[in-house]
Amino acid sequence: MSPQLFAGCPQRIADSCVSPNSLFLIREIRCNILLKKLMELTPTRDYPADVRILQLDGREFIIVGTAHISQQSADLVRQVISQEQPDCVCVELDEARYKTLAERSKWEALNLREVIRQKQLTTLMVNLILAAYQKRLGAKLGILPGAELLEATKVAKELNIPIALCDRDVRITLRRAWHSMSLWERAKLMSVGLASVFESPEISEEMLTEIREKDVLSELMRELGNFMPVLKTVLLDERDIYLSQKMRQAEGQKIVSVVGAGHVEGITQALTANHQRDLAEIEQVPPMSPWVSVLGWGVPLLVLVALGYIGWEKGLAAMGENIQLWVIVHSIPSALGALIALGHPLTILAAFLVSPITALIPVIGVGHVAAFVQVYFQPPVVRELQTVTDEVMQWRKWWQNRVLRIFLVFILTTVGGSLGTYIGIYGIFSNLVK
Repeated sequence: MSPQLFAGCPQRIADSCVSPNSLFLIREIRCNILLKKLMELTPTRDYPADVRILQLDGREFIIVGTAHISQQSADLVRQVISQEQPDCVCVELDEARYKTLAERSKWEALNLREVIRQKQLTTLMVNLILAAYQKRLGAKLGILPGAELLEATKVAKELNIPIALCDRDVRITLRRAWHSMSLWERAKLMSVGLASVFESPEISEEMLTEIREKDVLSELMRELGNFMPVLKTVLLDERDIYLSQKMRQAEGQKIVSVVGAGHVEGITQALTANHQRDLAEIEQVPPMSPWVSVLGWGVPLLVLVALGYIGWEKGLAAMGENIQLWVIVHSIPSALGALIALGHPLTILAAFLVSPITALIPVIGVGHVAAFVQVYFQPPVVRELQTVTDEVMQWRKWWQNRVLRIFLVFILTTVGGSLGTYIGIYGIFSNLVK
């Protein structure tokens, strides 16, 4: 025993300390001191249930499940990344969404004419409704939607940790979802989406915590699967596989991934089972069903054949009356739709003139033509683009905000044209069999 250990102690104490029992006691005290210091240097992983830690093939995957409108989630993300110091931070974002969150300039830079040319107005409207709904919930909690995802990228940059944007392009996701749905499913989704815009949900941080802890999200995902299986497949199942494979492709032994809580279970299963899928396959927009093309061109062809047969059997006057019927039942409802939407006078005129023609040409609808004329003669100003996600929740604003009025023109003229097609087909074929 080193005498320096007891320097300055009375002799009797020093003598007692060199006994075998005291040696054991000293060693135990030293071990406790060392253990305490080690615990101070090594942070404990006292994470909530939102965080899952997987050990796979010699690598560690730490999955942080978040609510996209929760301040607690943003704080948790910062805590985990700062404490774990991973080799890479994976985030449930694609390049477009990351740029939107980082710059907050998505709607200001929107080129509506190009959107209409590409016939993506419906996809844009769905995206707008989802963004508005999330933004409204975030406003109630005092946090911007997706703040925890942006927080993950900020912390990673502060610590010089590489960032991997692991989600599929949101435009591909929405287009795959839309093209995979039937006409009935699309109508059902739009009706539910529009109804939710005008609701006023009450939600708090406590409710979000309860939702995560009670696994209500998993139950909601099951309900979504029952309500619309195609939507769950595209929005959740495919993206779970996509995200998990991108996480495996990330470099490093320790990976922290920040994803929505609804994806945690699916990603965990995909990582554990080492699901492999050709990502190029789920990055493509599926072609429309051949039946859509058959019906799209077949119905106009039948109408033209029916008109020709009426002219052959009953004379040109009868054919002219049926052509007049076709024009009236299309032109009036479409023009009336544009009028109800408070469209520009030339928009109303365009809807009146083109509706009977576009009904026979399935590659373009009266709604797209009317919307294009509307945006040409009454383009939205910057302020309206900045406030569109707020004003979409107020039904009166659909007539005041020029962006929303373009959507309204598109919807109402399309409904008018569809109504005209049904009435026109019924009228022509009724006259055919008389």
